[in-house]
Amino acid sequence: MGRRGVLKLTAVAGAAGAFRLDGVTFAHAAGAPAPGGSGTTETRRVTGRLPAGAPDFRYLPVEVPRGVREIAVSYSYDRPSVPPGVPGNACDIGVFDERGTGPDGFRGWSGGARTEFAISAERATPGYLPGPVRPGTWHVVLGPYTVAPAGMAYEVTVTLRYGPPGTTPKPVYPPRRAKGRGRAWYRGDGHLHSVHSDGLRTPADIAAAARAAGLDWIVTTEHNTTSGHAAWQGLWGDDLLVLTGEEVTTRNGHVLALGTDPGTFVDWRYRVRDDAFGRHARAIRRAGGLVVPAHPYGTCVGCSWKFGYEHADAVEVWNGPFTPDDEMAVATWDALLATAAREGGRWLPAMGNSDAHREPQTVGLPQTVVLADELSHDAVLAGIRAGRSWIAESSAIGLSFAATTGGGAHAGIGGRLPADPGTEVAVRLTVTGAPAGCTAALVTDQGTVLSVPLPADGRVEWRTTPARSAYVRAEVRRPGTVPGLPGAMAALTNPVFLGRVEH
Repeated sequence: MGRRGVLKLTAVAGAAGAFRLDGVTFAHAAGAPAPGGSGTTETRRVTGRLPAGAPDFRYLPVEVPRGVREIAVSYSYDRPSVPPGVPGNACDIGVFDERGTGPDGFRGWSGGARTEFAISAERATPGYLPGPVRPGTWHVVLGPYTVAPAGMAYEVTVTLRYGPPGTTPKPVYPPRRAKGRGRAWYRGDGHLHSVHSDGLRTPADIAAAARAAGLDWIVTTEHNTTSGHAAWQGLWGDDLLVLTGEEVTTRNGHVLALGTDPGTFVDWRYRVRDDAFGRHARAIRRAGGLVVPAHPYGTCVGCSWKFGYEHADAVEVWNGPFTPDDEMAVATWDALLATAAREGGRWLPAMGNSDAHREPQTVGLPQTVVLADELSHDAVLAGIRAGRSWIAESSAIGLSFAATTGGGAHAGIGGRLPADPGTEVAVRLTVTGAPAGCTAALVTDQGTVLSVPLPADGRVEWRTTPARSAYVRAEVRRPGTVPGLPGAMAALTNPVFLGRVEH
């Protein structure tokens, strides 16, 4: 049975800026028994067209009657040819249950990674949450990511399968602490994708790759879903801490909700023009997480960061193999450091993550190395928030970086060296395991003040004063492949600030 979806400007509660389509009603939704009883299947098909410039999210109501064991949804849309440089059609999908389109009703999201999903009490397609299929109005969400000038013709098929509801397994979430080594430097990757969003690795694949990369901690960050939070049972251990989170994938940039409490819904349905990011950032923090804009100069549609950094706790300046967009992110971050140093305000730490989705993308390229009191959720996030961290292309690279005065004052990465403006400060960098031909550079609020071939013993020393340098940070780069341009990053530190804090 087919039905054509008619676009209506009907707002859906909990989904600002989104509108509802004509709904799908099954014949006995008013309360009549399911035709044929247990084992019966019913299917409805809806077709329609979204115009160019359609709102970001359209909601298709589905009236689910009693006695449903499983709901299954598939969809498709046309892909007409478009002029060169013009985005074609791309449409995401997800679903909310009878509790509404707010946090309580969220049942899953697969974006554009899947063309179908199913939910029952016992199980759900990765990206979706198992649980009872209760009667009431569910909403299938269509998210037209880009729409061709000719519009987007779509088809949604909803199938209900009747029968006993089954039992929903209790989710088992990763522990918040691993054995660790006490206060130490711990290596991790805070941006990873599995089959629970648009990745091809299973959680088991990721855990094995993390151990092979020498990592101590990882964060699961699927796009706009929490379904992967309960998928790590048996994969953590004394040697590997698994934190839960989400890559909040808006139309104006992506942000890592790093280390949020398991099962926490984090909304993504807003743009800069909605003036909502501050509210959502506070919600991430209330859930125990950090707000970390991801790949701020990413080149895919909707990937570049437009919300500013006022509400950020850190920023991902290095995403996967080092590329020109990472170079731009580092430059922007460095400018923010200079502003913070001049104004005496809060500074924004940097971190690096692999954003690995599939082979041959490398888990732990790059990795954030955090000084933490223990290998635990709270300690790792505290180290990232404080900037007690540096970034390496692999676990083969070791690094120490500090500033000292002749009087014995000392400050390491992310710290402040209290010294009068004219006090001489010795800045020392030691690098091990770097590839041959690397260059070591020191960068201050005046720019790059030293750039030398990395000595055989890996040691570089430079002297300055707080009057000349408000902060200093280190970069280790591979040999350049283009004359006159710097090589790819091999390691990058957060800064050491120099001078006394002015009140």
